[in-house]
This record gives sequence, C-alpha cells and structure tokens, in this order.
Amino acid sequence: MRLPDSTLQAWLSEDVPFGDLTTRSLGIGDEPGQMRFAARHPMVLALAPEAARILELAGASVRLEAGDGSHLAAGDTILTAKGPAGALLAGWKVAQTLLEMACGIASAAAAIVAAAHAVDASVTVACTRKSFPGTRAVAVKAILAGGAIPHRLGLSETVLVFAEHRAFTGSRSLKTLVAELRRKAPEKKVVMEVGSIDAALDAAQAGVHVLQLEKFSPDAVAELVHRLDDWDGTVAVAGGVNAVNAADYVRAGARVLVTSAPYWAPPKDVAVSIGK
Repeated sequence: MRLPDSTLQAWLSEDVPFGDLTTRSLGIGDEPGQMRFAARHPMVLALAPEAARILELAGASVRLEAGDGSHLAAGDTILTAKGPAGALLAGWKVAQTLLEMACGIASAAAAIVAAAHAVDASVTVACTRKSFPGTRAVAVKAILAGGAIPHRLGLSETVLVFAEHRAFTGSRSLKTLVAELRRKAPEKKVVMEVGSIDAALDAAQAGVHVLQLEKFSPDAVAELVHRLDDWDGTVAVAGGVNAVNAADYVRAGARVLVTSAPYWAPPKDVAVSIGK
C-alpha cells in the first residue's frame, strides 16, 4: 500500500501553491544543500516512503534509512536528502508533518498491541474507521505499521449492526434479522454491537458471528465469556480500549480489541537539519 503521487503532489501544492516567496526573494533556490530527518524520541516509523516521495516531487534526491514499522531510538536517522535548497525547503514541512502525525498513530497502535500481546500474542488489535475525514489512507498505513489492523475500511465491506440500525427494523425478531443478513451477505461475518450481557446472550443465540461489546468493563467481559462457554463466535471489545487496559481485556477473554485511540495520539517529533 502506497499513497499515490497525485495525493502527495496535492499536499505539496497546498503548501507551495506559487513557489516559495522567501527562498525566491533571497535568491538561494539553486544553492546545493542536504537534509536529514531523525527521530527526536523513541517511535514507530510510518509513512516514511511517502515523506521521501514528497521531497522527491519537490526536486530532491532521497535515501531512506529506515522502513515503516521500524522501532526507532532517539537520534536514529529516518532519511537523508540532497538537492537544490529550493527543493529541500519546499518539501520540508509537508514531509516532516506527515511523518510526525503518522508516527504518533503508529506508536500508539504499537503500544496497545504490545500490551495485548504481553498476555496473548494471538489477540488482534483493530482500529476503527473514526479517523479524521480525508485521512483514512494515512491512518490505515500508520496503524498497520504499528502492528494493528483496520477494523472496518468503510461501510461497504463489513456487516456491523448497531442499535441505531435496529431502531428501523420494526417488529422483526433478532433471529430473523440475523438470518436475513447471513442470507444476503453469505461471505461476510455478522457482527453486532451490544451494550449489556443479556443483549450479548440474545445476539449469540440469534446466530451472530462476532459480539462487539460496547464499553464493557473487563469484569463484565469475563462474566460473559464464562456464560458463552459453548459458543463458537468471537468476542470483541470496543469503547475506551487503550494501552493501559488492553491487557485486562485480554485476560478477561476478549479476542479482538477495537479502538480509535491511536488516531488521537500526540505526534512524534521528527528532528530536521538542513544546510550545505
């Protein structure tokens, strides 16, 4: 997966729509220069190829020193670049900002994965589609770099029933609804979000494949898992899942941890040096 040049060029053009007035006014655009991006603090790297490509589109020659998913220590080099000062200065902030935001997401996802896998390495961390509109591709690449997977890439590819859907289904029984979903989307698993143990038991009895437990405590998850001992579906937890409580949910019996937390993580600082 790689973001297309058209997207990267649009970001670059947004920042430099009619050239760099400062560089042009100083008359330094053709001066030879070099640039280095490095991790200022420990981080998980994400979107490095895209950052490099932005600099290339601006006119620089770039060497990547680390790949997406790399766990970097403070001071580790991410990329180096050479070229005219005008090219380096034009691509500088767009590439740096993209890296900082993406590495923040990737690092947060990696922290949740590490906490979950410390208990059970087979548990999955899945990040929701609740990234800021227009940034879905960046968010997906970043969480993949952190070891998580997308929970849903969009409404078109998964069946996930919320209470808000059921508000429009009239008098049809839960068992009837699930049967209809399984018939109309036979290649998909039927996932249903529930807010209580009783609702979860009803949904399991109706034939759903996955129970998504919304804002359950770890104790409530453990109780439900015990009561579903002979059920062959999957228990996922959602709502407030983070690196602090991930291990508790895994110990309680959750097999999938659904979270949006990485999208709101602070950026990771990328140090940039530019000169001759």
